Amino acid sequence: MFKSCLICTDFTDGLHRLINFVPSLAQGGLEKIIFAHSVPLWEEGKVPRVDEEGIEAAREKLAAATEQVPEGVQVEIAVPSGKPAETIPHLIEQHQAEVLFTGTPTRNLMQETLFGSTTVGLTKSTTIPLMILRPQLISTYTREELELRCQHLWNYLLIPYNDGEAARYLVEQIKEAAQNKHENFPKRCMLVWVITSGGRREIPLEYKRQEAGERLATVKQELEDCGLQVNVDIRTGNPLHEILAAALTFDISAIATAAVNRSALVSFTSPSFANEVLRHSWFPVLFFSPKR
Repeated sequence: MFKSCLICTDFTDGLHRLINFVPSLAQGGLEKIIFAHSVPLWEEGKVPRVDEEGIEAAREKLAAATEQVPEGVQVEIAVPSGKPAETIPHLIEQHQAEVLFTGTPTRNLMQETLFGSTTVGLTKSTTIPLMILRPQLISTYTREELELRCQHLWNYLLIPYNDGEAARYLVEQIKEAAQNKHENFPKRCMLVWVITSGGRREIPLEYKRQEAGERLATVKQELEDCGLQVNVDIRTGNPLHEILAAALTFDISAIATAAVNRSALVSFTSPSFANEVLRHSWFPVLFFSPKR
């Protein structure tokens, strides 16, 4: 799905483990991989300065990424000085990365509002997709499990769809990626429409299912025209709960989601579906940032 990626780690999120799986990431279609860690300025004293020792230590931790590089694959290490929210957008532009790997723990709304998150800030400041992996999971994978995960990051995408603006935007992003014909483009995707209770009660549930099925049929055809194998599932209940249940049932690799309102992602206080998935999903999440 992507040929170049920027993998940012703070050495507590588990993403630094990927330095040992460059061949597997390459097998998944990646041709350029940049491993990055931002070292904060040394602020002990009156004048902040670059922490040269911290930078050298980070480079040593990431050095293994360059030891087993398959032919035709480019691997680089970047250790800038500064805050991640400021250095990462610069690295994306400098290396022309197509997707950003980042980790974020699951948090409730109060924790997110009080403590903030680098990932939250990146959804506001970046335009490329974010591949969000939970530290609690990636840190506990065995080497064999992580090797397979790296090879099949986007093998089977779950696409929540309700014909809304964000859902249509998400499908357009998937279609655009399909047109690039990357080797690691997903072979399959699952369109899931969740019918919520309440609201237009005068409309029978069966009619809602029929209407959802008709709209999904159109989207399914659009994605199949791009070379994807598409499955469809219509459910009833809480959207977040049903999407996560579907991901379990159909052996999904990652949940794709998107937002069209950038300002709503500043603190995750907006009650959007994208925010709920980003905050609560234990599955890897492929998030498409809003266009500027």
